[in-house]
Amino acid sequence: MIDTEAGRAWLPRNAEVIRQWTILRELEASRGATIRRLAETTGVTTRTIRRDLEALQEAGFPLYDVADDVVKRWKLDTRPFRRLDDTAFTLAELSALYFSRTLVECFAVPPFGQDLRSAFAKLENALGPRMRQFLDRLPDVIQAKAPPARRLDDRRQRETIGRLLDALLHQRRLDMLYHSRSSRREKSYRIDPYRLVYAEGGLYLFAYVPRYEQVRTFAVERIRSLTPLNETFEPVEELAEAAFPHSLGIHQGAPERVELEFAPDLAPYVQERIWHSSQTVEPGEDGSVAVTMDVCNDGALRSWILSFGPGVRVTAPAALARQIAHDLEQARAGYPDREL
Repeated sequence: MIDTEAGRAWLPRNAEVIRQWTILRELEASRGATIRRLAETTGVTTRTIRRDLEALQEAGFPLYDVADDVVKRWKLDTRPFRRLDDTAFTLAELSALYFSRTLVECFAVPPFGQDLRSAFAKLENALGPRMRQFLDRLPDVIQAKAPPARRLDDRRQRETIGRLLDALLHQRRLDMLYHSRSSRREKSYRIDPYRLVYAEGGLYLFAYVPRYEQVRTFAVERIRSLTPLNETFEPVEELAEAAFPHSLGIHQGAPERVELEFAPDLAPYVQERIWHSSQTVEPGEDGSVAVTMDVCNDGALRSWILSFGPGVRVTAPAALARQIAHDLEQARAGYPDREL
């Protein structure tokens, strides 16, 4: 922590922004704070705090000081804007939303991008230009890497999603033309739409198909057309609270007990993460870890296991162990010895 003015010469820009954000939160959460208290909280000198308060005032934040017989306290007027009153947002809530736009925009479903930008524009209108200029620096502190996204026809997707949302809200039955990846041809379905789910960069529709008497999953980008019918439906099957609850990816299926053994060099990485809600982790005497989880045996599970290469071994079930061994042998066959 930097606590000298000489240190300020190399103080990272992001650290300064975080400190000033901390000052705003401290002032909003309390009935006022002295400069000395703010200095102790942030670990800098009182001179630095005075400079921060001045910078925040210049940025448009409504800071003011109140002196009593003993000390002078700084306060933040938390409800200074008419529009802020209209939205019922506190200044911290509004600023946090504006700050988090990097994360939100990163994971937003592509068809909703335009609506999201419009929402943030409305948030901006509740802030002054200097305040926006200050907050524009905050996303530099936290960034997000978007997952691989589907190639989408944005206009067609918006129309498709609009019809799906209308049908979902009104429980209206649909006729759907869908391009099946497994059969590589278009198929017609009569469906009762139950839920839209965003996962792994794509939108998926959970819909009950009366013909098959089961809920099936459809990738929204492969929907070719939707025709609303003059029929409503009552759900006949209850969905799980979480989407794809038994899969490490975006698949449905019955779970089974999967047991894995990870090498010592991978153990810390594996232990630091929750891969599935059902997992248990048992450290071994040699530094390895045994992981057990109840998940469906699908492509997502196998891809996840293969991503660890020789650092993991499937101990159960036997069928999964054979499948992984076969996949590794097939991968090795793609590299003939004469080419190495």
